[in-house]
Amino acid sequence: MKGRNLRAALHVSAVFATWLAALMLIPALTDLYYGNSDWIVFAISSAVIAALATIIAAATRGIRPAYSTRFAFLLVNCLWLTFAVAGAVPFVESSLKLSLADAFFESMSGITTTGSTVISGLDGLPPGLLLWRSILQWVGGLGVIGLGLFILPYLKIGGSSIFKLESSDRYDRPFSRFSTFATSIISIYATSTFVCATLYAMSGMSGFDAINHAMTTVSTGGYSTHDASFGYFPNLSTQWVAIICMLVGATPFTALVVLMLRRRIDMFRDNQVIVMLGYTLGLGVILALYLRVNHTEDFGPGLEHAIFNIVSLVTTTGYANADYLQWGPFAISLVFMATFLGGCSGSTAGGVKAYRWIALYGIMRRALDRFIYPSSVASVRSGRDTVDEETLEIVLLFFTAFILVWSLVTVALTLTGTDFTTAMSGALTALSNVGPGLGEVIGPSGNFAPLSDMAKWILSFAMLFGRLEIFTVLVLAAPSFWRE
Repeated sequence: MKGRNLRAALHVSAVFATWLAALMLIPALTDLYYGNSDWIVFAISSAVIAALATIIAAATRGIRPAYSTRFAFLLVNCLWLTFAVAGAVPFVESSLKLSLADAFFESMSGITTTGSTVISGLDGLPPGLLLWRSILQWVGGLGVIGLGLFILPYLKIGGSSIFKLESSDRYDRPFSRFSTFATSIISIYATSTFVCATLYAMSGMSGFDAINHAMTTVSTGGYSTHDASFGYFPNLSTQWVAIICMLVGATPFTALVVLMLRRRIDMFRDNQVIVMLGYTLGLGVILALYLRVNHTEDFGPGLEHAIFNIVSLVTTTGYANADYLQWGPFAISLVFMATFLGGCSGSTAGGVKAYRWIALYGIMRRALDRFIYPSSVASVRSGRDTVDEETLEIVLLFFTAFILVWSLVTVALTLTGTDFTTAMSGALTALSNVGPGLGEVIGPSGNFAPLSDMAKWILSFAMLFGRLEIFTVLVLAAPSFWRE
């Protein structure tokens, strides 16, 4: 890896840091409006980060490396780490006085749209901090790369290739020019957020709650302004608005662009969308029937509770409107299964994702057919399309790496003194970018504050692995990556 590539990556990261510094002025003005003294924290943090970023950008200016895959990997990692570090500054300096480990955890959880938190007493938190958490998730939902699509061209960097590294978007672009495509995605994302906020307000949320929850719903992030999460909002219409908007956030962005700008419903012909909706509805109905039989809960309210929490977990949003760990072992097993599944490729959702489950099913079915007919030649299909062998290999590698990293993170957490259930579910929820885990400590009614600082650092980087889909980060550990 040439030194100029690292300097160029630092330059672009510094430019992005100035964007984040500008965004800090929004919670500063919010706190100033509400008369909270934390506005000074955000104002100073903004000034310091902007000054440091400007110095670094000026010192590395003029470095224009030729685009390469190695540089793309380096740049993506630098950008996410820059946002996580810069985003943590207000948490350290605010009235909360979070430790470095806590602040970095909260910021990384926000920017990766994981939704795990170390903060209690959200109902009494300064409005600026609540808004900052939501902004981090909204930015992370679109992706750091998405915000820089207008900056990267002047570096002569292939924005499309980098965007695919970050989002795993498998759709063909509906526009020939990438700038048009990027503008469309950002417009649809902003429009979806506005519509979601409007629907929340119409369902009875306050304006402040509606704005915050719209940002963390469409981004499938899950940060709430209340400790009770969506249990704070008993209105049934509010719950269903959240369900619909979470599902929108978990569908491919390209499909939304095609639907809204070209009036084509390609998403409903996409196997991964159908599969995602299928396993979400299936698990929700099974859980509702279980609650009806074993907890004598009426089917209507039980279905609403079941669908809401299953949708929240499948889309990796992480909201909760009830403590589902109190529903019994079978319900917990369904929740655990939902944590694995994930939304669609090219969406804001994390997890394994539907298209990988489709490919894995095809691989298993082909293997079984070959046991019966050893000389048969069969291809793996997704709908009308044939999945090429390279994609199948990547899917298998991803599953292998996912299980391996999950196991290693679990073991690492137990070494810090974390109990096995917390370690195992904490590692899974971090890699899947879901938010709540299992057990009394990190379940839907708890948070990650009781964990040790070392455990929080481990989980923070596990979130980054999950958000960038493991290999984008893992490739940096290869010695060949750093050779000239």
